[in-house]
Amino acid sequence: MSVTIAVLKETLAGEPRVAAIPETVKKLIALGIEIIVTKGAGEAASYQDKDYKDAGADIAATNEAAVSKADAVFCIRTPDAKTVEKMKKGAMVIGGLSPFSFADNADPFKKAGVTAIAMELMPRITRAQNMDILSSQSNLAGYQAVIEASRAFNKALPMMMTAAGTIAPAKAFIMGVGVAGLQAIATAKRLGAVVSATDVRAATKEQVQSLGGKFIMVEDDESKEAETAGGYAKEMSAAYKKKQAALIAETIAKQDIVITTALIPGRPAPELVSEDMVKSMKPGSVIVDLAAPMGGNCPLTEPDKVVVKHGVTIIGYTNLAGHVATDSSALFARNLLNFITLVYDKDAGKIDLSKDEEITKAITLLDNGKPAHDLMGGTKKAAPAKKKPAAKKKTAAKKSTATAKKTTAKKTTTSKAKGAKK
Repeated sequence: MSVTIAVLKETLAGEPRVAAIPETVKKLIALGIEIIVTKGAGEAASYQDKDYKDAGADIAATNEAAVSKADAVFCIRTPDAKTVEKMKKGAMVIGGLSPFSFADNADPFKKAGVTAIAMELMPRITRAQNMDILSSQSNLAGYQAVIEASRAFNKALPMMMTAAGTIAPAKAFIMGVGVAGLQAIATAKRLGAVVSATDVRAATKEQVQSLGGKFIMVEDDESKEAETAGGYAKEMSAAYKKKQAALIAETIAKQDIVITTALIPGRPAPELVSEDMVKSMKPGSVIVDLAAPMGGNCPLTEPDKVVVKHGVTIIGYTNLAGHVATDSSALFARNLLNFITLVYDKDAGKIDLSKDEEITKAITLLDNGKPAHDLMGGTKKAAPAKKKPAAKKKTAAKKSTATAKKTTAKKTTTSKAKGAKK
């Protein structure tokens, strides 16, 4: 008995990545897993069908044909209903499922009775780092943001001293110091720009400085509590945002390149760069808005478009990791390989999610078609009403004990009194 995994060809327009590469296919097969890859799945990322065949995979003509025999399906994006309908009952979908909006499109998955594993929800714990698709893809997105900015910027980034004169270095400002922001800082610095960065989390100050950047932020009591337990930035109060906006407005007017990366899981992206701030920037400046998929950190951002507003170029690509599809596919594929290696029971020949429930419970949206996560309304807390009877019994027991003690005490007192009279 063995597990079969299907690797889909992505159907979303503009998605060139693939969820497995020949390298990871070979390693999965070495575990005893059979792999089916849809024809042309890796072509846009420079991985050819021949490479998959040489690694030991079978090639299916369509996604529907691939999933019909599969126990699990690897994907970059949520599969379409047409594909899900052909899946076996009890099969698993593992990949990028946009968990905060998944419930709106979950009916085909529920009807098919499949288990949905959203890798974006991977816990931020040390032993899960090599399975974290958000980090691996954000890393490359941060790098690519700087490349796109340098391409749109009509000047050189490093300082250059020539016989004809000196060229001043470009000034780059990174807003949001998560994985993408840190990579953007490092890349801009390597290209010779003078880099500064801001974040609401005071803890990121040392990280920015270690990469050679200047840290800019409003430091107060609220900023000390600006990080969630999962390591994400919290949404700040209106008062803090006002102070932050004043500092950013002063800083941003001096910048050549601004890269915004601020996202709050499951929420619209916060506005960091107002239209007035854009107006204050020098003509020819560039903004790259990595938050474009969630509405953008700038109100002038248009998803998947490059626009010029008030003399400033604003880039709103929603899939920057896809612009380096060969590498982003490789990292995504290794994330999935590491996850399967964790949960695959080689002796039983099956994927066993119970092998590490701290991780698997956090990322499972549906279990055989049934809600299994708060985002799906699948987990409920015990109702207080169920606890009341137990509490009453304990109270009654206490009263009975107290009454018994009082009765015993009275009897003892009465006995003593009678003895005294005698």
